[in-house]
Amino acid sequence: MTTRPAQTETLVFPDAHTMAREVAHWVTERAREAVRERGTFYWALSGGSTPRPVYSHLAEPPLRDTVDWSRVHVFFGDERFVPPTSSESNYGMARESLLSHIPVPERSVYRVETESVTPERAAELYEETLRRAFNVSAGVIPMFDVILLGLGPDGHTASLFPGSEGLSERDKLIVANYVESMKTWRISFTYPLINAARRVSFLVQGSDKAERVSEVMSGKSDLPASGIHPADGKLLWFLDERAASGLNARPKEV
Repeated sequence: MTTRPAQTETLVFPDAHTMAREVAHWVTERAREAVRERGTFYWALSGGSTPRPVYSHLAEPPLRDTVDWSRVHVFFGDERFVPPTSSESNYGMARESLLSHIPVPERSVYRVETESVTPERAAELYEETLRRAFNVSAGVIPMFDVILLGLGPDGHTASLFPGSEGLSERDKLIVANYVESMKTWRISFTYPLINAARRVSFLVQGSDKAERVSEVMSGKSDLPASGIHPADGKLLWFLDERAASGLNARPKEV
């Protein structure tokens, strides 16, 4: 994978706390912009530990009060195939840190149904849910306003892991991936859906991610995260200093 997005911005922050605060501010700006221009903010959350403090900032005043949450639609870029009450659930983490603290309508929070279905069926149902929410038919790719992504030490993003079948999917918007290294199923957005977004943002912290950040940003890597290049949108990298330590040309720090 050698394609680089036409519009890429990299922001480096001195520490994880500062980064989380600034990402939260950025999300509220994008939400207000989307509501002002299009009436609705379509947002896909990321799981893992990095975005949790971002969500916590958004859940508290004054930021919480700067967004018209009745106009926000919340999705999940990936989900572990576990019950929503599990400590491993991305939905559960988001509910605890953000969703239970903001006045977003329950009907506007779209979680992956993982109960009493197979992983494959869960992916099918989530794609159907997504199409209904965006009111688009088969063959049309919905356009998210913001998709948040993480970056794993193995170069995975969302639940697109090295060697997983979802990497080659070009028709479906949602896939069920079996992750052999973890012996578990994941439900994930696919490249076509992610790359159709107006803005895609990587949130990366820690020195253990520095080498992968450098590889992916070189534009010459075959890691799953290298497949993220919005066709008509913008790609942003939010990094703390440790995650940015492997870059040859250091971006200006914020």
